[in-house]
Amino acid sequence: MLAGYLEQRREDVVAVDPSVGQAAEALAAFVLNGGKRLRPTFAWWGWRGAGGDPSSPDAAGVLTAISSLELIQACALVHDDLMDASSTRRGRPTVHVDFAGRHAERGWSGPPSRFGAAVAILVGDMAQVWADDMFHSAPLPAGAHDRAAPAWRGMRTEVLAGQFLDVATQASGDPGEQAALRIDRFKTAAYTVERPLHLGAAIAGAGPDLVTGYRRYGADIGIAFQLRDDLLGVFGDPRVTGKPAGDDLREGKRTLLVAVALQEAQRRGDRASYDLVTGALGDPGLDDAAIERVRSALAGLGGVDEVERRIAALTGSALDALDSSPVAEPGRTRLFELAEQATRRTW
Repeated sequence: MLAGYLEQRREDVVAVDPSVGQAAEALAAFVLNGGKRLRPTFAWWGWRGAGGDPSSPDAAGVLTAISSLELIQACALVHDDLMDASSTRRGRPTVHVDFAGRHAERGWSGPPSRFGAAVAILVGDMAQVWADDMFHSAPLPAGAHDRAAPAWRGMRTEVLAGQFLDVATQASGDPGEQAALRIDRFKTAAYTVERPLHLGAAIAGAGPDLVTGYRRYGADIGIAFQLRDDLLGVFGDPRVTGKPAGDDLREGKRTLLVAVALQEAQRRGDRASYDLVTGALGDPGLDDAAIERVRSALAGLGGVDEVERRIAALTGSALDALDSSPVAEPGRTRLFELAEQATRRTW
């Protein structure tokens, strides 16, 4: 479904000029090669849990509408990679690196990096615009688009606000837990789990009790998902995650893992560990040996254990919210399973 839609839109831009097809092809490659498909998966089971029937004529339209979430994800990641100066994503060059390389190979004028950045901005914008087009053109039942509009608008605003908070927190160096959790809530949780569930429920015409339960479950599982990502960003295997080990440290990410460790270092009066961690944040030249020293410090200060405890607590509260909500089967069972998959993963 996504492949067909992206090919259709590629033809649209090629009609403007064949060269623009490169941007559309880069977006299609990004969307179709890899990715977890978590957002449409949560939206689908949100719809099913609200009584959506996969054998009904409405199902194809629902699949089209929720597939647009992959384009929202593409927009966020392409722009995020540029802002973080990341070189790889899913084991491949990031969009800005790819197009900087094309510029250099062709001997074009101007700095290759500036060209790559400009194209990445435009590819991300293209993904955002096409997501909106795909969602609003999906053949949903009468009234479904209007019911889903608050979730759709909220999701897009929240992810941009969360991204701003992430950039601002890195720049200001805010070391607090609340700053880290606020970023997790809006940059990740809202558009990864909470709003996709809300979207699926709204399309199905769910009542307020189910929407409230979904949003409580989604916020907690979404934050737990990001906390797992934070651990993987420092301790994960690049062959599995598709990103270089320690990239979150090089990018200066002020995660809960870092906040907890720094607070503990201050409590202990451990200046050496505090300086080691803070000195590593935002240092693009960190080598493997330095990353290993920071890993040891984060673990020794109890950061890893505390983040694992938070993941478990959030998962438990999310499942409690789901258990007390009027979720239809098989949606209930599947959402319980997805909670475990999202928070215990190694990718």
